[in-house]
Amino acid sequence: MAQILTQTLRPPSVPLIAVDPYFSVWSAADRLYDEHTTHWTNKRNSMAGIIRIDGKPRRFMGKVDLADLARVNELPAMEQISVKVEPLTSTYVFEADGIELEAAFMTPLLQDDLELLSRPVSYMTFRVRSIDGKAHRVQLYIDLSAELCVHATDQAVTWSRAETGERVAAMRIGTEEQPILGRIGDDTRIDWGYVYLAVPQSEGLQTAIHSAKMRMRFADSGQLPEKDDEACPREAADDPVAMAAVFDFGETGEQPLSRYAIAAYDDIHAIEYFGKPLDAYWRKAGMTYEEMLNQAAEQYDELVVRCADFNRKLIHESTQAGGEKYADMLSLAYRQAIAAHKLVAGEQGELLFFSKENFSNGCIATVDVSYPSIPLFLHGNPELVKGMMRPIFKYAASEEWTFDFAPHDVGCYPAANGQVYGENKLEYQMPIEECGNMLIMAAAVCLYEGNAEFAREHWELLTRWAAYLKEHGMDPANQLCTDDFAGHLAHNANLSIKAIIGIGGYSILCSMLGDPEGEAYLTTAQEMADKWVETASAGDHYKLTFDSSPDTWSLKYNLVWDRLFGLHLFPTSVAEDEIRHYLAKQNEFGTPLDSRSTYTKADWLVWSASMATSKEQFEQLVEPLWHFLNETPSRVPFTDWYDTVSGKQIGFQNRSVVGGLFLPLLKAL
Repeated sequence: MAQILTQTLRPPSVPLIAVDPYFSVWSAADRLYDEHTTHWTNKRNSMAGIIRIDGKPRRFMGKVDLADLARVNELPAMEQISVKVEPLTSTYVFEADGIELEAAFMTPLLQDDLELLSRPVSYMTFRVRSIDGKAHRVQLYIDLSAELCVHATDQAVTWSRAETGERVAAMRIGTEEQPILGRIGDDTRIDWGYVYLAVPQSEGLQTAIHSAKMRMRFADSGQLPEKDDEACPREAADDPVAMAAVFDFGETGEQPLSRYAIAAYDDIHAIEYFGKPLDAYWRKAGMTYEEMLNQAAEQYDELVVRCADFNRKLIHESTQAGGEKYADMLSLAYRQAIAAHKLVAGEQGELLFFSKENFSNGCIATVDVSYPSIPLFLHGNPELVKGMMRPIFKYAASEEWTFDFAPHDVGCYPAANGQVYGENKLEYQMPIEECGNMLIMAAAVCLYEGNAEFAREHWELLTRWAAYLKEHGMDPANQLCTDDFAGHLAHNANLSIKAIIGIGGYSILCSMLGDPEGEAYLTTAQEMADKWVETASAGDHYKLTFDSSPDTWSLKYNLVWDRLFGLHLFPTSVAEDEIRHYLAKQNEFGTPLDSRSTYTKADWLVWSASMATSKEQFEQLVEPLWHFLNETPSRVPFTDWYDTVSGKQIGFQNRSVVGGLFLPLLKAL
């Protein structure tokens, strides 16, 4: 069995295509050819790759397990030498028969270019070169299956060629029914719109839309069918259809030769927003899908350079902040955090950035999912934080929302038509949690922009929520918080911190806007913090709840904003005592969330570690998270909820909250 030699971290799952909650393909295996590629929900979204070297076929991506295609499974695989995950790119290197193949999967999620970030395009680049001093004839086959555009494989699909002009050859597959925005829920895949495979025209290029049997035809002859499959439409599971391209590299020597393909998705409409369909952000100027594909091809060379430059800079910055293992984790988290969202333009052209609660409950624009994710976006582009908050402000200001605290969500993805969490029953609300989150997020985005006009636009709601925290936040009643999987909790000490920081954040906004009420709110926050220290103290640490025994404890992750905001409401000794206690309670794969269980949350673990006074302490606290990712038997996209003893996933995967791992990159204000 080949050994992976050059990658330090073994990712539990490698992002290949990472665009949005629907257009998402991963490799949950050590080697790209060990298993089928999958959607983040673990359902098959298969892509296949075969290379012919001097007429000898070898696999490098995916599997084929159909009985009549068993010979493809028996094809020898290239030896995978390495896999490297960088923020925007996942790169595999293979060797066989004197040839080195590099396969790079790049999604240009650059936050300083929002039209590009919202573009539903991912690039696959294939570079080949001789490594034995001899020339070799090389052909390379790739395909995308109909599984990428169906929720279930019993859905019928149709296919066609796309009109993209002379530069690009494009093919597409979509469901026959096309139920646009009709499927709502969590463990779902898109079944409307069209998946595309687009390739630049080049000498020797072959393309075909046909049953997966063409993989065998290529393996045997190097040729694709001359005509596209005519048995259209048919079920995705019935003699599966795929779009394929074959690149002819000709005689390949020591000088690398490169070809690329574009995987893309036209979702037609992206989000339903209070009863009206909205399109992806890139469409706001009226560009057609075909124009977008051509632009994506024209910009390929430029984007390769931009993405490589971004990768280098972010890896350097994260290594400086937390060491090489921390940099590995941010590289794995970056695309996932962004691609768990959909960026759209509202009716007035406003930016809206919708998260999906993946493998949780499917909620859209969830406040307590946005809150942990914002460090990545404050670091990259605060406009995206505003885009998260606007749907909540709109809903909270409507007659549909009757509570005097902030909502939890605005619906279930992709339908943002009003809160669905807990059937809107009072006992399932998160009053302190969401008020605190919205106030902290508002203060953070305004401080990072140096401008509070965004808060002014929503001042009535922010003032109402600050007043709510002032009245109810010191000693929270029995209620849920963002860690709702742990159940209701009264007198929650960490939730009280959130209320105190939320009030402090409101005082900052008052000061920025010249509102004299700010001083009174700051005084209130200080008085509450003083009382908190006295009530929560357990001697060498601070308790889980105000009324619990001194041997209870919890990660006080909300405290980190006291330093970032420059409020200094709590003595520095609070964080120092907590950090020592977290290290003392550490298990093999990290410090648990609290004293009730051995599971933890990756985002809160990093936030808590960020309160450390030394880089050494920080690395001590976060290194077990790296080991979890490297060793967990749970081969899923980065989960934020796992057991610190067994190293197994408890729940959640591919969530936006891993954006919280970027908090150490934020500067105190």
